[in-house]
Amino acid sequence: MPAGARQAARIIAVHVAIVIAIIAAITWVGYGLLPVNETTAGFAYLLAILFIAARWGLAESITASLTAVLAYNFFFLPPIGKFTIADPQNWVALFAFLATAITASHFSRQAKMRALEAMDRQKEMETLYAFSRSILLIQPSQPVAKQLAMQIAQTFNASAVALYDRESGQTYHSGPEDFPDPDDQLRKAAVEGTFFRDDATRSLITSVRLGAQPIGSLGLRGADLSDSALQGLANLVAIGLERNRALASASRAEAARQSDELKSTLLDALAHEFKTPLTSIKAASTALLSSDGLEPGQRRELLSVVDEEADRLSILVTEAIQMARIEAGRVHLRRDHQDVPGLIESVLEKLKPRTEERAIQVRISSQIPPIWVDRELIEVALRQLIDNALKYSPPDTPVRVEAEAESGRVIVSVADSGPGIPEAEQTRIFEKFYRADAARHVPGAGLGLVIAREIIHANGGEIWVESKPGEGSIFRFSVPVIAAQHNSARPPIMVTEHDHHD
Repeated sequence: MPAGARQAARIIAVHVAIVIAIIAAITWVGYGLLPVNETTAGFAYLLAILFIAARWGLAESITASLTAVLAYNFFFLPPIGKFTIADPQNWVALFAFLATAITASHFSRQAKMRALEAMDRQKEMETLYAFSRSILLIQPSQPVAKQLAMQIAQTFNASAVALYDRESGQTYHSGPEDFPDPDDQLRKAAVEGTFFRDDATRSLITSVRLGAQPIGSLGLRGADLSDSALQGLANLVAIGLERNRALASASRAEAARQSDELKSTLLDALAHEFKTPLTSIKAASTALLSSDGLEPGQRRELLSVVDEEADRLSILVTEAIQMARIEAGRVHLRRDHQDVPGLIESVLEKLKPRTEERAIQVRISSQIPPIWVDRELIEVALRQLIDNALKYSPPDTPVRVEAEAESGRVIVSVADSGPGIPEAEQTRIFEKFYRADAARHVPGAGLGLVIAREIIHANGGEIWVESKPGEGSIFRFSVPVIAAQHNSARPPIMVTEHDHHD
C-alpha cells in the first residue's frame, strides 16, 4: 500500500475511534449521568451526527449514524437493554440519522470545496497581481520577452516556461527544465491562436493576444492554473510586450524630436553668433575695397578686424564640429603619458593672440606626475576653460591657471575674476546652449563648457565649478595619472607667471 494511502487509513481510523467515543459519551451522559427520555437522546445523537458530518465527512458520519442507532436502540427504546431492530422506531431513527449524515456531509463537502476554490482563486489573483507589478520593473536594456519568461517561472513556480514573440520570431525559455515543443506548437498558437494541453506532462500552450490579434504564445509546464487565471496571465504578458513596444516607439520619437530640436537650436545659435563677425568682416572688407587712399595704419587695423573675426568664426565652426562628433560618439581617444607643464604651455601659446594684453598667472606643482590622457582633446578642453575665463573677466584682472597632484590624480584649475555664477545655475552651465544670465552679453554659443565636460569625462576625469556671485569662478577638472606615480608624495609648489602687456 502506498504511503499516502496508509496515512489516509490511519487518519480515518483515528476519526472512527473519536466518533465512537463521542457517541459513547452522549450515551453515558443521557443514560447514566443525567437520565433523559428517548426524544432528548435522539436529538442529542442527531446534533452529534450533524457536527461529525460537517467536521469530517461521509465515512465518519455514517459510522456515527450506525453507532448511534445501536446505542439508541439498546439504551433508550423499550425493551431497554435489548436489540430489537425489527421495531419500526429503530428504522425511523436509523433513516433519520443516515439522512442527516448524508445530507450534512454533502453540504459540508460542497462548502469546503467552495472555500478551497475561493482560496485558490484568491491565491491566483494575488499571484497575478504580483506578476503585474513585476512587469513595471522590467528593464528595457534586456529583451522584455526574456524577462517576462523569468518572472513567470519565479512567480508561478513553473518548472518550464517558453514565451514566443511573434514580432521578433524568437522563443525565450526560463525555469529549471526545458519546455518541449516537438511539433512547433508555440509558433502555431501564435499564428492560429490555438490552445494545447497535455495532462500527462502537465504542460499547456496558449496564444497571447492583443485584442483579436495573436502577438505571441506562452508555454507552461508544472504550473496549476485555472482557465481564468491562464487567460489573465496571457493578457498581462500581452500588456507587457505591448508596453515595451510603446515605450521603445516613444523613445525613438523623443530621440528624433530632441535631435531635430538640437539641430534647430544649433543652427539658430550659430546663425546668431555668425552674424556679428560676418558683419564686421563685411564692413572691413567693404572699407578696404572702396577706399584707395587709406593710410597703412588704417589698412592694418581693418585687416586685423578681418583676421580676428575670421578666427572667431573658425572657433565657432570648430566647436560645432567637435560637439557633433561627441554627440555621435565618433571621438576616439589616443591616450598617452602627457607632461602637465608642457600641456599648459602649449595651450597658452595657441591662445597667445588672445592673451597679449592679459595677465596669465600659472602655478604648477614641481615634479607633478604625468597624466594619462589624449593630449589633443585635453588641450581643447583646457583651451575652452581659459578662453571662457578671458571672456568673462575684466581686462585688467589676471586669469590664474593652477595644477597640483592629489590622491592619484592631477587637478587643474582655471580661475577668473568675473561676475560669478549663482549656485542654482552652476549645474546648468554644463548643458548644451545654456548661458547664465550674467553672461548673455558675452559672445558665445553655449557649447564650450559642454565640450570640455565631455572630453574630460571621456578621459576618465571629472569637472566642476566653485563660484559665488561677485567673487569670480574657479573651474576645476581632475584627470588620472600613470600607475607608477599613484603613490608619489605631493612635491613643493613652484610658481611661474606669464604676464603679457603691450
